[in-house]
Parts: sequence; structure tokens; C-alpha cells
Amino acid sequence: MSKYFGTDGFRGEANVDLTVDHAFKIGKFLGWYFGKEHRAQIAIGKDTRRSSYMYECALSAGITAAGGDAYLLHVTTTPSVSYIVRADNMDCGVMISASHNPFHDNGIKLMNGHGEKMDDAMIAEIEHYLDGDMEIPLVTAEKIGRTIDYSSGRNRYIGYLISLATHSYKDKRIGLDCANGSTWQLAKSIFDALGAETFVINNEPDGLNINENAGSTHIEYLQRFVLEKHLDVGFAFDGDGDRCLAVDEKGEVVDGDAIMYICARHMFEHGRLGDTKVVTTIMSNIGLYKALDELGIGYEKTAVGDRYVYENMRDNGNLIGGEQSGHIIFGKYANTGDGLLTAIKVMQVMLDRKLPLSALTAPLTIYPQLLKNVVVDDKDGTLNDPKVQAAADAVTESLHGEGRILLRKSGTEPVLRVMVEATTQALCEEEVDSVIQVMKETGHLVKVK
Repeated sequence: MSKYFGTDGFRGEANVDLTVDHAFKIGKFLGWYFGKEHRAQIAIGKDTRRSSYMYECALSAGITAAGGDAYLLHVTTTPSVSYIVRADNMDCGVMISASHNPFHDNGIKLMNGHGEKMDDAMIAEIEHYLDGDMEIPLVTAEKIGRTIDYSSGRNRYIGYLISLATHSYKDKRIGLDCANGSTWQLAKSIFDALGAETFVINNEPDGLNINENAGSTHIEYLQRFVLEKHLDVGFAFDGDGDRCLAVDEKGEVVDGDAIMYICARHMFEHGRLGDTKVVTTIMSNIGLYKALDELGIGYEKTAVGDRYVYENMRDNGNLIGGEQSGHIIFGKYANTGDGLLTAIKVMQVMLDRKLPLSALTAPLTIYPQLLKNVVVDDKDGTLNDPKVQAAADAVTESLHGEGRILLRKSGTEPVLRVMVEATTQALCEEEVDSVIQVMKETGHLVKVK
């Protein structure tokens, strides 16, 4: 486990866990490292948090002080930074965002020259510098770098997404929840350009309201909006625009598993999936696997995190993957989850098949799922306790293939996550509690969070 960086960047409360000094040093390291043989070119994007502007200035100062050029995309999405880094052959990219977290948190996500998440070896070097284990000189005179307004790059990304749409959206009433975040300027312009009648909520960011009762983590607001406005479909994004959840015309949520199902099925039936597999995490619903089995579509499971999904796709040539949360990766078009691209791909299936979204998800049965977090005395000791293992095995046996149990460790807390999928919510509750009770009887349980 890295000291500062997790699977999705360096994240924490602004100027508490992640300070402006950290940002300056990260920028300085990047400008120096990539500037050894030429002047470094580094793209920077940010979301709408108040602190994002502070970090943008600090990163730019660090980059230019080490001799690099900082290309400012301004408020934009994580996938747009990935696209520009690849398209314009830049050395790396930086996205300032804490994704779906509240406004007082922020984060710094680093991307390599392919628009992929920065590799662990590079992160380790940056952390050594942050800990004062090395020195980086300041440059002088003509070697000092430049800060360049690069909003044109963001506009080219918008054009790229528009070019991927295969249909006009004329006469379609589409709702967009921008979470008061990165998509607030992009989403409506894209859907308007494609001919839709767009209805937008949560597109008035003030620096403090990002994700506040909005976006993909509060989908209930878009559900009501779709029904009130009699919309054909709604799409909800998160703070940095790499997630998308949908709402069908009946107001029902279409999560990442359902989106993967309808898109993978469409690709398969049109011969575009080939012999590749759908890549999920271990948290995807058993209903998705059963539906894919019926279609004869293969799948693979990774650890939780879109980073692991992408690595599997890249290494094995798989074309689609993602998470329940709405991180969907279309490998032919992007190296990261992209909420706006996901919405365009869902629209493509709806318009190709001339069916409402509810009809496209009808063959998919999503099983009820319950997850409880429990604080334990020893994560590994609890998981390896024969009585706990026996309790989990008993749940598996009692479900007769119509559900499953998953015990998973938290990476940062003394917490185990107990998750059960079953045919009813009541059965989920019963089976989860049966395992937690055994943890209590064996002396491992501290409390249920």
C-alpha cells in the first residue's frame, strides 16, 4: 500500500491530508522527470471544487519551476484529460478531483503518456520525493516553463464524443444530472449538438455543492426528474465525469452491471465482441453473470477498482468492462471510464434496436444485494477462522446457486465487508447476519458499522 497514493490517486481532505505543498512538489517532480530530454508537456484538468483552483495553480507552479509546460484544460472530466494526453502526445496528465466525494475533499490523479493511470514504480518515485528523500533543482532564465491555456483541447474532446454517436437524438427527451461537477459545461452541449431535447439538473456549481444530493451517488433525484418531465431516459454523472448511471423511462435505475449487459449483448449480436470477454469486478451482481451465461458471452472478474478492470482489458484485448458504480470502459475508444461516452453508447443501443431502455434491461434479473461492514479484531484472523469459513460455506450451500456470499477486506480500515446476494432482500439480511453472528461468537467482532 502506497503512503500517499491509492488506486485512484492521492486523495484526502483539502489542505489537511492533501496540501498545496504536496501539489507543488508533485508538479515539480513531473516537470523535472519528463523534462530530462525535452521540455515536458503536461495536461491539467480539474473539477468544480473550490480547492481545485488552488491545486491547479500549485501544480502549474511546480511544473514550470522545474522547466515543464503546463497545459490547462480548466474544468473538465477525467476521461477528457486521458484523451488529450493520448491525442496530443503529451508526456502525462493530471486530473484534480476527488470524484464522488464531498467538496472538502480533493485528489490528484496522474496519467501516463497513454492516458492510463500512472504505474506503481513512478508513484513510488514521487512518494520518495514527497518524503524528502531526493532533491530537484529549480530552473532559471529561459528554462522556466510556461502555463498555457488549452481549453481548445477540451473542445476537441467534445467533438470526438459527438463523432462517436451513430444517430441523431432528434425527438428524444433526455435528462442529465451533472452533479454540479466536471460535466456541467460538457454534457448539455454534446446532447444538444446531437439533436436531443435536453433537461438538465445540478449544473450550477458554486465550488461547494459538487455531488451534494446530486449525480450518480444520489440517483433518486434523477429518477423523480425523469418521471416528472416524462423523459425517454436520464443519465447521471459523478464529480469528475468518469461514471454514468442511467434511469429508464419508468424511473428505474439502470446501474453499471445493467449497462454492461445491454452494451455487451448488442456488441455480441452485431459481431463486434468477437471472442473477447466482459470484464467485471467481484462485486458485480450474480444476475449479470447468469444473463451473460444464457447469451454465451464469457466474462472475467477482477479485484474492486476500475484500474484492475482496465489492466485486464488492456492485457487480454477485452473490449468492455466496468463496475456497478458506473465506471464503464469501452476499450476501443478510451483508456478509462467515461460517463459521457457511456451515455452515448447506451443511446446507440436504444436507437439501433428502436426500444426503450426498460425493454433492453428486461431480460436481466438483478438479485437483491446486501452489504454490511463490520469492525473486527484481526481481518486475516477472522477470514481464516474455521468457524467463520464454515458459516460462509453454509450460506453458499443454502442458496443452491441462486445467490452468493462474499467476504472482503477493507484496504485501509480494520473492516470486513460481508455481502450476500439472494432471491429476496429478507434472505440477504438473514444470511449476512448469520455470518456476523459467528464472528461475534468467536470473539472477532468489535462492532457493525
